Amino acid sequence: MNLLLLEQSELGPDGMARLDGRRARHVHEVLRRQPGESVAVGVVGGGVGMAEVLASGERGLTLRASLDRAPPSPSPVTLLLALPRPKILRKVLQGIGAMGVKRLVLLGSWKVEKAYWGSPLLTPEELRHELLLGLEQGRDTILPEVLLRRFFKPFVEDELEAMFGPARLLLDLAAVEPLAAHAPPRSGGVTLAIGPEGGWTPYEAGQLAKRGFAPVSLGPRPLRVDQAVPFAVGQAELWLARRDGGRS
Repeated sequence: MNLLLLEQSELGPDGMARLDGRRARHVHEVLRRQPGESVAVGVVGGGVGMAEVLASGERGLTLRASLDRAPPSPSPVTLLLALPRPKILRKVLQGIGAMGVKRLVLLGSWKVEKAYWGSPLLTPEELRHELLLGLEQGRDTILPEVLLRRFFKPFVEDELEAMFGPARLLLDLAAVEPLAAHAPPRSGGVTLAIGPEGGWTPYEAGQLAKRGFAPVSLGPRPLRVDQAVPFAVGQAELWLARRDGGRS
């Protein structure tokens, strides 16, 4: 935990907060903060800063927070991701929270098992929990938006155009051109379409290509989705930085 995240309701007008449970135990047992010492803190949806520990022990944690900074800038990358199996999705959710990705669309694909859509992990409460763990890691406070779209064809035909900007990339093992062969957009971010571990079907790849998703290769090595997502996001951010003189 690199940032102690508080809910808005937990923070009093005087900056005081009293916690128990996982977060309090982490500060007491892992960070070993003593009264008078400080811990990095943030409020979900708000600012970040430092908090003085007033009391820490078996009875819980009491602190006084001062939030004087904005959270980190968001990633310019949006993800369109074929729904992975729950164990992998958990890693992806925490990863995008840490990396600053602010929109994730989980999409059905022919190769996505129908049973995945019944996972308890897809409930709003569980999604939020995993995203918060990612925010704690990345010292961020702004929750990503996660949209569930089970059926590929109606989403692509009815929603896709209005949801994403014009810069669109399709990660495809069959693609030949590397990302570096494409010129980055003059402004704005980019949407990455990442398929299931078996790849998009030819029909799905073709439908996305018709809607402006340029096929690109990130190399010859097939990666699991939880490996492909951070690798692709990092490469896309570096690619976009080319237009900004190297600033990521």
